[in-house]
Amino acid sequence: MRPSNPGDPDLLGRALARRRVLAVSRHGELDSLLALQRIAAHLTELDLVRTGEVSHDGGSPADAALVCDDPAAARHLLRRGVPVVYLCSGDPSADVPVPDEAIYRVHRPGWLPGPWPALPRGARATGVLAPARLTRSRARSGSLLLFSNWGVPVREADAFVSGPLRRLAIEAVRRTGRCEVVCGTSLARVEDALGDLDHVRIHRAADTDVDALHAEASVFLASPTLGAVTLAQARRAPLVLLPSLSPAQRELADRVARVVQLPVATHPPAPRLWEAQEAGTSSPWAALDADADDLRGAQRVARVLRQLALAPL
Repeated sequence: MRPSNPGDPDLLGRALARRRVLAVSRHGELDSLLALQRIAAHLTELDLVRTGEVSHDGGSPADAALVCDDPAAARHLLRRGVPVVYLCSGDPSADVPVPDEAIYRVHRPGWLPGPWPALPRGARATGVLAPARLTRSRARSGSLLLFSNWGVPVREADAFVSGPLRRLAIEAVRRTGRCEVVCGTSLARVEDALGDLDHVRIHRAADTDVDALHAEASVFLASPTLGAVTLAQARRAPLVLLPSLSPAQRELADRVARVVQLPVATHPPAPRLWEAQEAGTSSPWAALDADADDLRGAQRVARVLRQLALAPL
């Protein structure tokens, strides 16, 4: 039997496997859910608890925690002695302060143009939270429609779901054969509007590997959200933006439009919305500054979580 070595990767793997990391995201927000999923993909050697809820019993819920966009959960865990990596999807909000004890990260791609508000004290920008796998299936087919109504007034969201979203799903099936629809919240409302359509499947983002669906799809339509834009950007894939439905969506769409020209799905039958990018076609993302196109954000956050989880050893 070989002697034990503290640096032995087998010993490190066994030690990590005994550590528990609690993963918490803001329910229903696509950016928060996708950020958590992409970081979690780099933590397979840890025992990841993805309940989406914070335990309120007397024991310690985990050795470390990843909290996405839920300051109350971060405060609760820190009070119980759990080290926290707090991730903000987009711009931090000044009216929901995060405790100084948390390690603070902000999902802010370097290629998105400013100006930006100053980061909170101790916070760092992550760069792009890219999917763990950058490749796409060569036999990809069908459409992926990623819809977010986070922060959208109920009446406006309902009107979009029953009107433009339904027409887009019908056109997606006609053009590409099938359509996978993913939404962060209001699943029942989307099912009511689209559930009678053949070859349309509806998913809740919290229960779905959105990045894997994208790898298999030939056409990608999405609300202007950070998680959707960075998914297409990381894979150099075509993206059709749905019309912006909230101030946050409009702001992001405006920032993206300053560096990348993407079509907007204002007229579902328009042929250019459904023309899958073929091999050799120039990518719209080629215009990005390569020095600012950093795809290692998820790995960086995962590395910090590993360090926190091992600290008690």
